[in-house]
Amino acid sequence: MPHTASRYLAEGPRVGLRHFTYEDGDEFTARARESKDLHHPWLFPPDHPDAYTAYASRLIQDPTKAGFLVCERDGGGIAGFITVNNIVQGAFQCGALGYGAFAHAAGRGLMREGLDLVVGHAFGPLRLHRLEINAQPGNAASLALARSCGFRLEGFSPGMLFIDGAWRDHERWAVTAEMRASG
Repeated sequence: MPHTASRYLAEGPRVGLRHFTYEDGDEFTARARESKDLHHPWLFPPDHPDAYTAYASRLIQDPTKAGFLVCERDGGGIAGFITVNNIVQGAFQCGALGYGAFAHAAGRGLMREGLDLVVGHAFGPLRLHRLEINAQPGNAASLALARSCGFRLEGFSPGMLFIDGAWRDHERWAVTAEMRASG
């Protein structure tokens, strides 16, 4: 039987990781609308076609960004998304992660599996050395995900990001390639 290439960049037992495409807009925006209560006040993913196209364009075209969809391998669709932003090469070799689960997938461990795949991809093909997560102190789910994937708390940044109409404090979490290799 001939080998067929996987549609995923990386696969775990339950999820596959792939890049954003423009064709994902309808499903992504429908999932974002269904997940407004889960995301508020932490996250505001695009929930209509024009916003999705602009968002996906940045992730597809900008070399300082990489966007990944976490997809259920059993046909359950897009479970969530993970972005690597502010990618800097050279001596720094670092990127900042952002992520969100969709409501139908929340609490099922799919994002944990997906984030592990993204970290592996970032330290492999993307050739990064360090990944950072900045999460608001009250966002227990985001902090738990960072902790469960081996990120360490490195500090606190008052008024770091402008979200939902105000400058919000964030905890800074990070993992390096060496930490992952020894963990």
